[in-house]
Amino acid sequence: MMTRKKRRLWLLVTCGIGVGSAVALTLAAFSSSLTYFLAPAQVVAKAPAPGDLFRLGGIVQAGSVSKTVTEGQLLTTFRVTDGRASIPVTYTGVLPDLFREGQGVVTIGSMAPGDHDFIAQEVLAKHGADYMPKAVEQALRESGKWNPKFGPPPPASTWNDMTVKKANG
Repeated sequence: MMTRKKRRLWLLVTCGIGVGSAVALTLAAFSSSLTYFLAPAQVVAKAPAPGDLFRLGGIVQAGSVSKTVTEGQLLTTFRVTDGRASIPVTYTGVLPDLFREGQGVVTIGSMAPGDHDFIAQEVLAKHGADYMPKAVEQALRESGKWNPKFGPPPPASTWNDMTVKKANG
């Protein structure tokens, strides 16, 4: 015969197993649909495996956009930079209206096998005048291309010829 104390213990153990199983199944379901955000410098340092889906964010490098029509499809190649590194991106399809050189962009896709090109499945352009992905902002700070003490981030077109500003005092 089970005492009242033992019944409560078994009830708690059963509930714990049930909740633990539900959490494990939920995490397993979400892990297959997660996409990670990386800046170009992070991709250069340690590139994800070809075919692994992730978000590449940064600024469209000035002078890097090239558009061609292949088999009736618009093929666009451009480079995404964070001020420290840049990654070539290939996208097939119509780009958003706000897409242009020197503007913030987030691309979703994967690295091509055998080379260092990023194949984008989706391209998202910036929405506001002060939009900048957090990882890109951090990369600009770490590379010395921008210090928040001196105001807003510089235009992307000036990153290659900028010098690091020193704080007075």
